[in-house]
Amino acid sequence: MCGIAGAYFWPDGGPLTDRLTKILAHRGPDGSGRYDHRAGEGEVHLGHRRLSIVDLTETGAQPMVKDGLALTYNGELYNSPELRKELEDGGVRFRGTSDTEVVLEAWRKWGTEGLHRLRGMFAFGVFDERSGALTLVRDQLGIKPLFLVRRGKGVAFASELKALATELGGSLTVDDTALVASLLYYWVPDGRCAFTEAEKLPPGSWARFRPNGDVERGTFWSLRQVAEEGAAMGGGYLGEGGGKNTEGEFDLNAVIEDSTRKHLMADVPVATFLSGGLDSSYLTALAAREQPGISAYTIGFRAEDAKFEAMPDDLMYAKKVAAKFGVDLHEIEIAPQVLDLLPRMTYHLDEPIGDPAAINSYLICTAAREAGVKVMLSGMGADELFAGYRKHLANKIAVQYQRVPGLVRRPVESLVDRLPVATSKRGFRSVRFAKRFLSFAELPEETAFRRSYTMYDQAELAGLLNPDLAGAVDDVITEHADTYHDNTLSDFVNRMCLADSRLFLPGLNLAYTDRSSMAASTEVRTPFVDIEVVKAAFRIPGDKKIVKRQGKMALKEAALSILPAEIVHRPKGLFSAPLRAWMSRDLAPLVREVTNEGELVKAGFLRREALQKLVDEDASGQQDRSKHLWHILTLEYWYRGAVAARTT
Repeated sequence: MCGIAGAYFWPDGGPLTDRLTKILAHRGPDGSGRYDHRAGEGEVHLGHRRLSIVDLTETGAQPMVKDGLALTYNGELYNSPELRKELEDGGVRFRGTSDTEVVLEAWRKWGTEGLHRLRGMFAFGVFDERSGALTLVRDQLGIKPLFLVRRGKGVAFASELKALATELGGSLTVDDTALVASLLYYWVPDGRCAFTEAEKLPPGSWARFRPNGDVERGTFWSLRQVAEEGAAMGGGYLGEGGGKNTEGEFDLNAVIEDSTRKHLMADVPVATFLSGGLDSSYLTALAAREQPGISAYTIGFRAEDAKFEAMPDDLMYAKKVAAKFGVDLHEIEIAPQVLDLLPRMTYHLDEPIGDPAAINSYLICTAAREAGVKVMLSGMGADELFAGYRKHLANKIAVQYQRVPGLVRRPVESLVDRLPVATSKRGFRSVRFAKRFLSFAELPEETAFRRSYTMYDQAELAGLLNPDLAGAVDDVITEHADTYHDNTLSDFVNRMCLADSRLFLPGLNLAYTDRSSMAASTEVRTPFVDIEVVKAAFRIPGDKKIVKRQGKMALKEAALSILPAEIVHRPKGLFSAPLRAWMSRDLAPLVREVTNEGELVKAGFLRREALQKLVDEDASGQQDRSKHLWHILTLEYWYRGAVAARTT
């Protein structure tokens, strides 16, 4: 895993590339390089920061230049051995053992037509010395980021937005609609960027820039198409115990086992995240079978924080999994200096992302890196693909709730509305969940789904903002509806899974995982976010994913082939943080400052009275506004950084 950057037809492109690459040093502390070449009447410059994972020798150094092609590459290619053999059988001679060289030779042989054959996570830029064209590529599922800024015939690109914002900040404009979207979701959707002049290369796509100024774009993989093809394929899957594989059936456990095995490919030690939940336990068990004695890292919280938040004892389950499979478990207590970490994490996350799980990821990766571990496996993506979030079950229950007579619903809603979500000593998770459920239970499908995981309804969001931004609110709401309805699936559960895989997964979970782990110079791999696992997931009908009141049932049945039922069917854990405890103690003075004198309030972006209402509701214990307030703090710190970049 690495950091890449470059400039094409850009004034002072060489020095700019050096500065961009230097800002990305945390992504690749093991080496750096730059490539320069003429491109028609202009120049191309490719920069690289290396985190050595596969082929630790100089034959894996980048940018890699070979026979007229130059490549700067960030990623891991998990089917590298198979593609290498195919290319060798066709006469290609390799100089080293890196997957970078496999990507370069695959490009030489197949170009964009072969991109769908790459199985892994990647973002890269490849320059053809003969044609003078630069092509940028991003992986199928958006695991690895690639940001770019275009000017005239030129383009500058980097693995992280902060690099471009730092060097070009004086000429970049904050995109108000992107910030509105971040308030709704608590992250910026992958289709938008926090600066108007910048963009993210979409997942599964490429863009080619030519010396004459022409730009071509193409898509080599479509998640929507994969989901629709999976639904049309039908068939079934083999659950626990397998059985005779009849036509049209597949073994889900075998697919996940194969993905996990491939994700262990490395010339350095690999460890796992182990929360004690199903996803991380499943991957850890499979990994331990391949690599006995593998290390795993888990988190715990200060006792007073966990009690206040009413958090489940995930650590207990992690210890049981580790003992059963001979895993070397390392426990990390999350008791951070939040006031110090908040601005640091906001900087590393590139865009305003209000999920405190990024802190957990950063602290775990930091501890692993200090122990000499460069690569970790994460269970990220299983909930999105296999309907494991509470919102999936809640939306199914909401359909049934709408059939309950109003004479029964109204007294229940009135009672729940009066219940507190917390006292001065502890919080009540069941009340928080009930209030959340009733906020969307009677809405139409797409609106209910959006409301089940976003921060505000449309009126609340508009009321928080400057009235001039009402049009931006409409745009963001419409974009969600367009994405949700952009498919032909007849399966309600898989429609939710597809929307999550297109919005929630790349916009939030993969984004914060990449930034927080690379901030600690650590690579995180996600075996569930794999093109073969995704294909399998969308072949499974929704009524096999959610059965009665159990979500993720197809995955649970597959996991029973290796995990005990006690782990598989345990209550769902949370890879989160004790926000309410932090808000009521560590962060209370900062919340008051930002509410009254924050830059967003001074700029007129947020309304002071609306912010104060959120603070008052949270303080009274009648509503849980901790997540809302946490995100406003992250947005405030991000905005301060953006303003500072424009004035330097």
